[in-house]
Amino acid sequence: MLTLIKNADIYAPEALGPGFLLLGGGKILRMGAGAPDIAESCVDAILDMNDAPVGPGLIDCHVHLTGGGGEDGFATQAPPVPLSRFTRFGVTSMVGLLGTDDETRSTANLIARTRALREEGLSAWCWTGGYHVPPTTLTGSVRSDIVNIDCIIGLGELAISDHRSSQPTFDELARLASEAHVAGLLSKKAGVLHLHLGDGGRGLELVSRLLDETELPPRVFHPTHVNRRKQLFEEACALSHRNVVVDVTAFPVEEGENAWCAADAWERFHEAACPPAHLTISSDGGGCLPHFDDNGELVKMGFATSAGLPETIRELARRGHRLDRVLPAMTSNVARALRLPGKGTIAPGFDADLIFFNEDHQVRHVMAGGKWMVQDGSPAVKGTFED
Repeated sequence: MLTLIKNADIYAPEALGPGFLLLGGGKILRMGAGAPDIAESCVDAILDMNDAPVGPGLIDCHVHLTGGGGEDGFATQAPPVPLSRFTRFGVTSMVGLLGTDDETRSTANLIARTRALREEGLSAWCWTGGYHVPPTTLTGSVRSDIVNIDCIIGLGELAISDHRSSQPTFDELARLASEAHVAGLLSKKAGVLHLHLGDGGRGLELVSRLLDETELPPRVFHPTHVNRRKQLFEEACALSHRNVVVDVTAFPVEEGENAWCAADAWERFHEAACPPAHLTISSDGGGCLPHFDDNGELVKMGFATSAGLPETIRELARRGHRLDRVLPAMTSNVARALRLPGKGTIAPGFDADLIFFNEDHQVRHVMAGGKWMVQDGSPAVKGTFED
């Protein structure tokens, strides 16, 4: 079954200009500027984009597939995220994780949810562990989980500089980073330590020390939520110059808050001449957005979704930034840092994961593995238990 996309403004994510895409078997078979030499009778479906933009499907590397939250009792545990809560926002690949609650939520449950999304047509991976040390695992060790379980690519989100963390020491963090790194070498996976950053004043101090005092390579560390405090973001920018890939969270920021929204963080990162390939943007989808007072008491809670990613794209486009500069932080940069084969790029042989925008940069259609997931803004496929 062949699908022909014609008259598309292609962002691979680099700008390729008008062209066509020929898809089949879940892959991108051919692409180019002119019309393909193929009889239309051989093509099952043809979509004329009328010069509207097409980019790679978004990769959300920080989502609570089984639901996050729980910081104010069991009733505040968020439910699992259904299929269409990813696809309608252009997300075709994701990396799931456990957060604060790595006690009543397990690695086994996370793996099961990851595999369920794969069965429903998306590409999914996960991190082993959670906020705390010793990490929650399936096999008994971080290294064994990464090496022996196909969908586990690293350790995360391990919390530092946060009152909810287990206050890991330098030595503990070094040992866990080495476990992830060696496991990645053995299994040809990312082997990354995905670090949750809280509001604590220590910020990224431990990561800087690990770079200074150990032999661990910078690519092992992937700190997230680095835009939650302005000073923390400055530390993250400095680390990016040391070859650390840093992750910005697309959460809402109130006026006057000591934080940067994802669009502001993206602009500041580039204005500071930080390496563009060292920035990723994720959503924290499925997780709660708690706010605590000085005594660590919960005062209010929001809820994150993957909608933050296309909203950030639209906002940056509204500010005049080109898609070929914006998309890498949610596509090719993520695929490169996390070693996700066939993802994040539009090229022959790569997976047919595509996001089709309208003229206002809103998500119009979404394709995952060559299958239509969203058409004209509405889910064409829903999860098993979605209405």
